[in-house]
Amino acid sequence: MAATASKKRCQPPWQQPTGSKKSELYLYNSLTRKKELFVPQNGKQVLWYSCGPTVYDASHMGHARSYISFDILRRVLSKYFNYDVLYCMNITDIDDKIIKRARQNHLFEDYKKGIQNGSSVLEDVKQGQAKFQDKMEKETDPDKKNMLERILKKVATALTELETIVNNKTGDSECKTTLQRLVEECRDVLADELDAKSGHTITDNSIFSSLPKYWEEQYHTDMTAINVLPADVLTRVSEYIPEVIDYVKKIIDNGYAYESNGSVYFSVATFDNADDHSYAKLVPEAVGDSKALQEGEGDLSIGQDRLDEKKSQNDFAVWKASKPGEPAWDSPWGKGRPGWHIECSVMASCILGESLDIHTGGYDLRFPHHDNELAQAEAYYCNDHWVRYFLHSGHLTIAGCKMSKSLKNFITIKDALDKHTSRQLRLMFLLHSWKDTLDYSDNTMENAIQYEKFLNEFFLNVKDVLRNAAAGPEKFLKWNEAEMKLSEQFQQVKAAVDQALCDSIDTKSAMEAMREAVSQSNIYIRDIKANKLTPNSILLRNIAVFLTDMLKVFGAIEGDELIGFPMSSGDNNTNLEETVMPYVEAFAEFRDNVRQVAREQKVVEVLKLCDQVRDDVLPELGVRLEDHEGQRTVVKLVDKEILLKEREQMQKLAEEKQRKKEEAKQKERERQAAKEAQKRIPPSELFSKETDKYSAFDAKGIPSHDAKGEPLSNKQIKKLTKAYDQQEKLYKEFLNSQQDKN
Repeated sequence: MAATASKKRCQPPWQQPTGSKKSELYLYNSLTRKKELFVPQNGKQVLWYSCGPTVYDASHMGHARSYISFDILRRVLSKYFNYDVLYCMNITDIDDKIIKRARQNHLFEDYKKGIQNGSSVLEDVKQGQAKFQDKMEKETDPDKKNMLERILKKVATALTELETIVNNKTGDSECKTTLQRLVEECRDVLADELDAKSGHTITDNSIFSSLPKYWEEQYHTDMTAINVLPADVLTRVSEYIPEVIDYVKKIIDNGYAYESNGSVYFSVATFDNADDHSYAKLVPEAVGDSKALQEGEGDLSIGQDRLDEKKSQNDFAVWKASKPGEPAWDSPWGKGRPGWHIECSVMASCILGESLDIHTGGYDLRFPHHDNELAQAEAYYCNDHWVRYFLHSGHLTIAGCKMSKSLKNFITIKDALDKHTSRQLRLMFLLHSWKDTLDYSDNTMENAIQYEKFLNEFFLNVKDVLRNAAAGPEKFLKWNEAEMKLSEQFQQVKAAVDQALCDSIDTKSAMEAMREAVSQSNIYIRDIKANKLTPNSILLRNIAVFLTDMLKVFGAIEGDELIGFPMSSGDNNTNLEETVMPYVEAFAEFRDNVRQVAREQKVVEVLKLCDQVRDDVLPELGVRLEDHEGQRTVVKLVDKEILLKEREQMQKLAEEKQRKKEEAKQKERERQAAKEAQKRIPPSELFSKETDKYSAFDAKGIPSHDAKGEPLSNKQIKKLTKAYDQQEKLYKEFLNSQQDKN
């Protein structure tokens, strides 16, 4: 008995719970074309290199596709998965496109200053047009061909006007202004022609450096405007020339590159034939694609002289001997400049070393640029794993065509921000997969705008619940079936968001799960209020905070706002809601009391004034009042522009409703008038004018034969007789009404 008692006083064995499988992050890796478990090489540290812009023109939405997408991925890795990310990005400020654009801009501006008359311009434009026409006819890429056709069409229109000026031999100030405008409209063909003639004469290196410097500054301004985090390390090619030369030397020493006429070329065959190397890991099927290889070499480096320097057409330049009209630096091989592909290999290696965890860039950079980057770096380090995970963002298309500076079909980031907010642009990308093609259209933007509005209304409703919740211990309400159900749904949403982000950072699915959380919460609030109960403010607060935190992770919300989208006043970032809401709520309560008294005493004019202040005055101040029968007025602070748009839409709907009402009245009047006119027709004349249908009639005027003289069937006559009898009845009613009037 004593032994049994002693045994009961001992702690029983404890059984550890099995738990569920730990979430693991998988990333779609272009090196394998499938999702791979993400395993950084050094604990939680992630070494990340991203291809930056070639700065020779304005940043457009195609760039935003990559930079916002990678910004989202970077934020998720660091803020959600808690990785320690070192993010390095380059600026390409030496490149064939930059050199050519800088020369063209300089020569074109000089050309405009020297214009004396329209005749010389006309001749120059015609020469440029002929060469452009030849270029267009030889072009095989349909998108580029369309671009060239658009340019030529524009030039043809300008030429017609230019010929008129020349033929009229007018020289007044108005014509000079017109001439300058037409020269601008022919800029593309003139700049090409000027560069072909005089590009080689440009020797001032500042011409080549000022253009990228200007556009880099504009790029950073655009990135700030769309809330893209700056890189931890920013590298410029022009600052790494000594490192590029040393890098090229070592590749030569390792046997994978050779010098030819002052240029240095990477030997693709030598590299690919090595036992421990493989060329074109990303797109092996593209090896030998001469068109892609030429685009990778650049417009200034694809002449026959360059091609003859190579041992193989698949070889590519890592160092280019500079021609007249190109910037140049001293090297062991003579005056030259870096090849495009070597830049990223060198700068990424200098900062991040011999093996990167992540390398990102646009889908169109896979071959040859990224494949060449890999080959150069692995030839330099003599390894086969310079990049562990290669991530490529999908194309952004406009009307189904890839958006591109070279195709001149782009929408600049500044232009996009004139129509939509930075948050709306980011939401558009969040609602789509980062690696798939996305068509930029009014429809995709409208989806993002509606998503933002849907979330914002929820946040405003939750804030209203919180402002009117009990304080102290009374705020802890008993959970009933509705709260238990919503809480379970909330847990499912959090799990779905986590699962989506682990699945190659699938923000589209994560955002849909978040939308579901809002829908479920809205149903809960509606049902609770319908039963005249108090919503559980703590549960709703937790859901709203979770959604806000996820939007912060995604970069769609900046600031310290606990719930929802921030509303700031002025530059001091004062919280407008905290400052203004007590006064607005006091006014709303006063208005509720006034409305109640006005209803009781039936003072209609006062009720109209209460509606007027709600509909006309407060929206101008960014305040929305929502009246609910039998409940207090809900107060929401909303962006003034949104409220004014809502008011405009409501006015349009009211006008449309009134228009349809008037149309219905008019149709009814016309119907009644037609009915009255019908009554006035004697039954004997009912069919008399339908000679295209009937050729003979009986004594009453009822048709007996059709237009061809054939007798009508009994069924037809029966139907016509019925119509006759009905008209006879209507006509009698008409005659009686006339007698009554008399």
